[in-house]
Amino acid sequence: MRTAKLVSLTTLFIALIAIGVFYLLLVASVPNEDGELRLSGLNAEVKVNSDDLGIPVISAANRPDALQVLGYLHARDRLFQMELMRRKSAGRLAELFGQAAVDIDRKQRAYQLSKAAQKIVRDLPDEQRRFLQAYVAGVNAYLAQTRILAPEFLLLRHRPEAWREEDSILVVLSMFQILNGYEQDERMFSVMEKVLPKDLLVFLTPDTDSYTTTLVGGETPRRFNPSVSPKVFAGLPEPGAVLAQTGVDAGNVVIGSNNWVVAGSKTVDGRTLVANDMHLGLSIPNIWYRADIAYPNRHVFGVSLPGVPGIIVGGNDDIAWGFTNVTADLLDLVSLDVNPDNPLEYRTPLGWVNFDSHTERIRIKDAPAIEITVRDTIWGPVSEQPLLGKPVAVKWTALEPHGVDLGLLGMDDARSVQQAVDILNRIAAPPQNVVIADKEGHIGWTYMGRFPQRQGFDGLAARSWVDGEVAWQQFLAPDALPRLIDPPEGFIVTANNRTLGRDFPHTIAHNWALGYRAFRIAELLRGQNRLTEADLLAVQLDTRNAVYDFYRQLALDELSHVNAKQPALQDAEQALIAWDGHMRTDSVGAALLAEFRRRLADEVFAKIVAAGQAHDPDFRYTWREMETPLRLLLTQRPAGLLRAQYRDDWRRMILESLTRSAETLQQEYPDKDLAKLSWGETHPITLHHPFSKVSPLLGEVLDMPRFESDGCAGLCVKVMDTGHGASERLVLSPMYPEDAIFQMPGGQSGHPLSGHYRDQQPYWQSGAVSPMLANKLTHSIVFLPQ
Repeated sequence: MRTAKLVSLTTLFIALIAIGVFYLLLVASVPNEDGELRLSGLNAEVKVNSDDLGIPVISAANRPDALQVLGYLHARDRLFQMELMRRKSAGRLAELFGQAAVDIDRKQRAYQLSKAAQKIVRDLPDEQRRFLQAYVAGVNAYLAQTRILAPEFLLLRHRPEAWREEDSILVVLSMFQILNGYEQDERMFSVMEKVLPKDLLVFLTPDTDSYTTTLVGGETPRRFNPSVSPKVFAGLPEPGAVLAQTGVDAGNVVIGSNNWVVAGSKTVDGRTLVANDMHLGLSIPNIWYRADIAYPNRHVFGVSLPGVPGIIVGGNDDIAWGFTNVTADLLDLVSLDVNPDNPLEYRTPLGWVNFDSHTERIRIKDAPAIEITVRDTIWGPVSEQPLLGKPVAVKWTALEPHGVDLGLLGMDDARSVQQAVDILNRIAAPPQNVVIADKEGHIGWTYMGRFPQRQGFDGLAARSWVDGEVAWQQFLAPDALPRLIDPPEGFIVTANNRTLGRDFPHTIAHNWALGYRAFRIAELLRGQNRLTEADLLAVQLDTRNAVYDFYRQLALDELSHVNAKQPALQDAEQALIAWDGHMRTDSVGAALLAEFRRRLADEVFAKIVAAGQAHDPDFRYTWREMETPLRLLLTQRPAGLLRAQYRDDWRRMILESLTRSAETLQQEYPDKDLAKLSWGETHPITLHHPFSKVSPLLGEVLDMPRFESDGCAGLCVKVMDTGHGASERLVLSPMYPEDAIFQMPGGQSGHPLSGHYRDQQPYWQSGAVSPMLANKLTHSIVFLPQ
């Protein structure tokens, strides 16, 4: 007994020592913000001052030195983020996280992004390559000098490999994949094309809605069918008793953003203003890293992307700019015919040829490595997942020659809106809407990125390219991209919505986001002529949701025909009457409307989902403009579409959906009266660190505290939902950058013991005004040539 107690005490003592040592290592790994460092490869002294939020102000004698120091700072503050992004893109997460990441790696390896990144690096213009090499040298200087890395590396017992030029491109490709690299749209449409009559297919996949506001090419849409005959529903299958809960995505969540630019004619003193909030996955640390960079005759500031040189969004001393995702169609699935006599061959316009196949080894932490075969074709890599029983190749602009570069570095040199437009049209990057303002009073909008010029098809569905009639004819020429400068209305707005009318000669996209956010922003700007930075921040935080007005009125109209209402319907009616039209934390009825709309979409499109899943079990109806057919069907109420149990009784379906919505909320919040249940109570937000998935205890330390939030997923200007929202908010005038406003979640540092891990969270969370440029400079590091 005495021996056992002694062993237990010894074990406890060793554990306490280990915890103490680990804590000392954590403390020692917190970066120093002051001092003097020497970097090999620097040409001259570089000074970095930082403020109380840790925002670095880099002053260098030349541009390569400035970018080398930026690389050092990125690695110092966000190395684990950079490590995850390059590994995710390359399909190498299992080396860190074991078996749980194997499926992710397997899917990523099919795209062969590592090979693509190497080729992109080789094809970069000489100047871009030189800047990239300087940046990479900075990252590796940090790795060489630092003995104790960030906590994540300590916990994983992992020291990262040297950073390579292609790793920076892998980070770019990771962003490209997040924004524009998904197969889902074409897979969904291909299945629908196979199982639905053409009229119904067009009806369900419009490119317009009642809020659409285009910028060029007129208002007329390319795809719109306002009604269909009930006969088209006759062949649709009857869904099962339980509807597929993930069969319809009615939330309209878009990897996108809001941006707009305002001319001096509408501001308080003639200043031009750019506003931008980019909507991405929310996590800790935040994806963006703030920086201010000065070198001879140049000064640029805003947000950078750790792993990549330069400023992504922000301004210089002459212009300001902001991005939103175009939601362009940049990826086609090429249907492949495999030789029935030789599965190693596929058909091409020149006959049967062998797949270009090779074996890739996926190393797995604490498990044996596995080998997979990846295949390539003349069109692109073979997708990991077949489509309608056939393999498909991925034709994607990111994998095309000259589809990606670091041309955004050229924005340092832009001195006017016109110069910026010319630069942006020639950049190879994830395509974006860009709004620009200059200090001479001009405003503008254009596209950045490469867009495929299709021949013989529109890119909506997978096609065989064997006959040679279906193909890509290079990219659209820079001069062919749309642009708008100094419009009479005095402002330009984009929010992932359809910006082009039918008269624009090229088809850029099909599955645009619902136009409400852009409509609402324009509505708020149109009536004001003395706008300030604070006014534009207020627009970014706007929570009006007019989309739900339709569903509120629909429910109230049907309730007016019910004489004896069940308790659930009585409570629902009170909540609907109480709704204030917003998604504020104190808005009553908002949660009920969100659940009601979701259930209506599930019911109305139940047969569509059943038809698709009969051919593809993974089918989901995720058309972003589904609001158009949903409203039309709820208004027209055709026979034959609803499930058999309703016998075409739309009123019964609507009331039952409302009843179930009320009951669901009452079950989830049993202690709350539905007529008093606020949106904030049902809409908590927590920003998670990647490690919180591994251990809830780590989450307690690493995550941001949970909070009730206003805003909503995709139907408010203030986009905010669990895991998705505004990754930053900026309002910037190139005339008065000292008045600029900036917010982002978390902080500059990815180190949980750093004072900059969460110090920007309060401004972002509450919407409080905070400056964009560095405040009082309190720290200084001098980098000297070695």
